[in-house]
Amino acid sequence: MRSSIRIAGLAAACALVGGAVYGAGAAGADRPTGNTTAEPHNIGELVNEIKSYYGAAQDADGVWQASPDSAYADDMARVVAKAERSIDKAAEQHGRHGKKLAVVFDIDDTLLLSLDYEIKTNYTYNSASWAEYVARADRPAVPGTPELVKYATRKGVTVFYNSGLKESQRAGAVANLKKVGIDVNLDAGHIFLKDTANPPAYLSDCATAAAWNCTTVQYKSGTRQHIESLGYDIVGNFGDQYSDLQGGHADKTYKFPNPTYFVE
Repeated sequence: MRSSIRIAGLAAACALVGGAVYGAGAAGADRPTGNTTAEPHNIGELVNEIKSYYGAAQDADGVWQASPDSAYADDMARVVAKAERSIDKAAEQHGRHGKKLAVVFDIDDTLLLSLDYEIKTNYTYNSASWAEYVARADRPAVPGTPELVKYATRKGVTVFYNSGLKESQRAGAVANLKKVGIDVNLDAGHIFLKDTANPPAYLSDCATAAAWNCTTVQYKSGTRQHIESLGYDIVGNFGDQYSDLQGGHADKTYKFPNPTYFVE
């Protein structure tokens, strides 16, 4: 997930002066910036604000969960409802003309919530602990997303996944998606992961077997362009990071809230 440049949670979050800002249909933290002369947000206060935003509480197994009554869940519900209306409209308009429609989802903190990992690591990423966490395949779903995936499928829209997870993490990702009820198109033809050892030909401008030089935007947009080359019109592209959404090749983009880290 966090290849390329990942600004660790608290370091990035401190740049979000005043905390995270969210709005109906456009949920998402402001972009981190170092270009400020204002006093940075207090780390201790910010950690408490993040927990409060998620309504974070530990379950009987000690796993941090987001509350269904939280501001986070409310923001997700607004974005999901807007997306469903748009998918419905696209299916009605374009379906008559026989177009193949698709939606594209990032996975980490777009479909599978990593809140427990972030809190327990104090919002600090480590590749080894992250790999172990993904392999456990026990992350909960991001609120409303299993229903959103099923809604798109019912409307005849093909679901694809475009994730920064490594190819070696495919089994864990698939098992986890199934566990939360997202059991749609989980084959290699619909789940695109980073294969740095054998990058696909459509990323040849920035990746070869000898060197992977793709930025997150290049990798994600290049994959969407490939999906379009298969004859699909991407009517919705979903992600928790701006880099999931930039680079074009989608009619509409949907930013899910995530105030815990930032990936360029």
